[in-house]
Order: sequence, then C-alpha cells, then structure tokens
Amino acid sequence: MNQLHTPNASRNQETRRLSFMAPVSPSAPRPPRPGGRVGSNGLPGFGSLFRTCTFTTVSASKKTAWAVAAAVFLPLALAAPPAHADGKDEKVVQDTQPKPPAVMSEVGGALLGRPGTQVRLKAGAPVLPKELSARSWIVADAESGQVLAAHNAHWPLAPASTLKMLFADTLLPKFPKTRNHLVTSQDLAGIGEGSSLVGVKEKQTYSVHDLWLGVFLRSGNDAVHVLTQMNNGLQQTVQDMNAQAVELQALDTKVVTPDGYDAPGQVSSAYDLTLIARSGMTKPDFREYAATVRAAFPGIQKPGEKKRGTFEIQNTNRLLTGDFGVPPYQGIAGVKNGNTTHAGATFTGVAERNGRVLLVTVMNPSSKEQHAVYRETARLFDWGFASLGKVEPVGELVPPLSARTKSPTPVGAAESAGGGNAPAQPVQAVAAGRTGGVGTALAVAGGVLVLLAGAVFLVNRRWPSAVTAARLRGRGQGPDPEPGPEAEPKQEPGR
Repeated sequence: MNQLHTPNASRNQETRRLSFMAPVSPSAPRPPRPGGRVGSNGLPGFGSLFRTCTFTTVSASKKTAWAVAAAVFLPLALAAPPAHADGKDEKVVQDTQPKPPAVMSEVGGALLGRPGTQVRLKAGAPVLPKELSARSWIVADAESGQVLAAHNAHWPLAPASTLKMLFADTLLPKFPKTRNHLVTSQDLAGIGEGSSLVGVKEKQTYSVHDLWLGVFLRSGNDAVHVLTQMNNGLQQTVQDMNAQAVELQALDTKVVTPDGYDAPGQVSSAYDLTLIARSGMTKPDFREYAATVRAAFPGIQKPGEKKRGTFEIQNTNRLLTGDFGVPPYQGIAGVKNGNTTHAGATFTGVAERNGRVLLVTVMNPSSKEQHAVYRETARLFDWGFASLGKVEPVGELVPPLSARTKSPTPVGAAESAGGGNAPAQPVQAVAAGRTGGVGTALAVAGGVLVLLAGAVFLVNRRWPSAVTAARLRGRGQGPDPEPGPEAEPKQEPGR
C-alpha cells in the first residue's frame, strides 16, 4: 500500500495516533421528558433562563418596525449579531436569494426546524460573526452532540461532493483495503462532464486503498464509479446509501448519484451532513483518509514494465492543506469539501481545540469573498470554541437508530414551550494526556482507550447514550482537475 502523509506536527495531526472505535451499542432506555422526546435529565424550562435569539437578516423596508421592537426587546437585540450596514444593498441580495422552507424537519429539536438563525446566548457569550452568507450552516459539539447554533439547519440543498461522506460511510466496511480490482470500461462509464478525477485508468489494477485515497483526497468521481461497480452497480449503491441515511436519521437526504454530481431531487442539509460526518469519523479508515494531506497514487503500468510508477495527489480540503491563499486551520482533521454549479460551495469540517471537538457544516455562501466556504467555516469554528459553556444548545445531533432503544415518541417531535432544546445526557471521557488535534478530534462520538504510536490519547464519548465508566475501563500526482479551490466539477444546474 502507499504511504500516507499527514499534516506536520505544528497542526497537531498524526494519523497513526488515531484511536479505534468500539461498535455502537444500544442505549439503555430512559423515560421521556415533557414534550415527548428522550432528552437530558435537565430541569424543564431551563432554557427560559437564558436569552433566546432567533433572527434573520433585516431588510431596509423593516427598519422602522425593528426600531420599535428594539425598544421593547433590547436585551435580545444586543445578543444578536450586528445588522448589515447597507440596508439597500442587503435588500437587493435578499430579494434575489432563495428562501428556506417555512416548515422544515424537527429532527434534533424544534428550533432546528425554524428558518433563520437559532442561537441561545448566555451572559458573556460572543455574538455570531457577521460575515456569514451561507444559505445554511451548523455548529455542533461532536462528542456530546449538542448543537451550539444553526442557520436553516434542515434546508434540503444540493450537497455536491460532501455527499461522498455518505458514500464512504456506507461502502468502506464492505471491501478490505488490500483487495485489488482490474478497471474495465464499464467501471468508468457515465462519469459526468466536468467531474473531478483522480486519474483512474481502464485496464489498470488498483487496490481498494488506492481508490479510497482517490475519493477522499481528490474527490475523484472516477474512483467513486469503480467502487460503485464493485458494489453491484448504481442502483444497489444508491439504495444502500439511502438506507444508511435513514439509519443515521439523516432524513433530509435523498441520494440519486453516489458521487454528489448534480441531479434532480438529490439533496441533503447542513444537519444531515453533520450527522453523516460524525458517523464516518467513528470508522478508523474514514478518519485516516479524511486526515491525509497527500499520498502516492498508482500511475499507468505499460505492458512489459516491471515496476509501476506513482504520482502525488493532495487533498482538496484547503483548511487541511493550506492552499490557494487559505491558511490551514489549527486542529483541523477533515472531512470533505464540494463545489458544483447547482450546489455552490459546500464543506463539512471537524476540528479540536483544548480537548474539545466541533463539527461545522457550511452550504452555499453567497459572499463574493474568495474561498468563502472555508473562511466562513473557520469563523464558525472560532466562534464555537469561544462559545463552549456560554450558550444554551438549540438542539442535538441524534444518534443512529441502531444506537437507540425504541421510544414511545418519534425523535424530533416538537418540544413543549418550557422544555426547550436541552442537550443529550452528558457522557464521560477518560483523559490520559491531552495533546489535542487529531488524537481527540478523530475519535468523534465514541471510542476506547488505546495505545498507538507510543502515546495514550483521549478516550472519547460514544453516541449521546454512553456506556458506563466501568465498561470503558474494561476495554492517509497528477495536475489538479481544475484550478479552483475545491477542484470539484463545474456543472450546469440539474445535472
């Protein structure tokens, strides 16, 4: 297999130090709290003790009404991010932008189903960054599952290549990394025009490990198509991915093409992509590939040649690699970027700071700022880390169906007015030398204490329903396919 190259030590990343995840086990049954959802053991009405901010961008035509409202609700206004300075320009932008659905899914909490920005600031909490233009975004604690803030979290939008996270989460367990496959013309048939490619060639043999490098690092639709054919074809793979989305309770997601290429009806949401990333990061191979900056990829072996050459490929995640004027984000550990004509730029990332792990998803920024999807993601990471312990969660990342026992009411049922959106029950973690970075970030949502590369790292939490402490103790070149920042396919809408 090819040697994987990970970021240097200054970014606290070392793939070999990743801890392995234990299987997700069903949670112990807990009685439902008021409002019908299985939640924390916090007191009803706790959220009402804090300032609750539900705000959207204000157009010029509404300034008068807001002036009156501000006099009455001054504390709420002070807790919200500053309004845009130029009301006229903002009105033009707002009038030309699509609007989120008035009614959206409430999986994870009632507030997450509301349009606009949802955040609950306690005293001393920083306001959200004003330079946010994405149609949808979310900031969540990857370990506890608490959603710290969100904007149109359940808006179904085109996902672009972030959908490859679901492809990997679904198919990675199916094939051993050492399995070899001889690529045929059928394997590469039907790749969309303008697709990002890693350079898979017909009549060449690749290992499954090689193909996954192509998927994660170069977002290669050619590698996706080969793995799809190995999984009995398009229909079977789409069926498997949609079934996995249901298992993860990613109910906004509908898969039509495994590679994320624009297709009618293919959608996901910031909430769902975050769920998918969280699930993927429980898999050691997923974590390893997502954190790999560069690797050697097999070239063409001509008849009669004894040794096959390689070329270097580099990850297209600019927050990981630091490229095209985007600095690497401290503690970043993946996971996936995307860009198509219909979807715009999309990104889901995971990062660690001071032993805490956050997931951020940003979908389709409208800002003219260069590489806005990365810059807005970085701002949300900064805000999230600064806000830990200073905000009341507005919802939660629900666990997979297989990690829950049957409850009398569906997950995501609307909560009572006094119940709020309390976080999931806290879970325990065992620390044995926190060195940060991937050692913590890539053990998202579950794990056991292990020794890898001579270092003992943080044992992270399982899904929100955790095992007991006693049980815890008992146990990853050819030229860029495109010069743009994401190296993703540029397509016409609907393709």
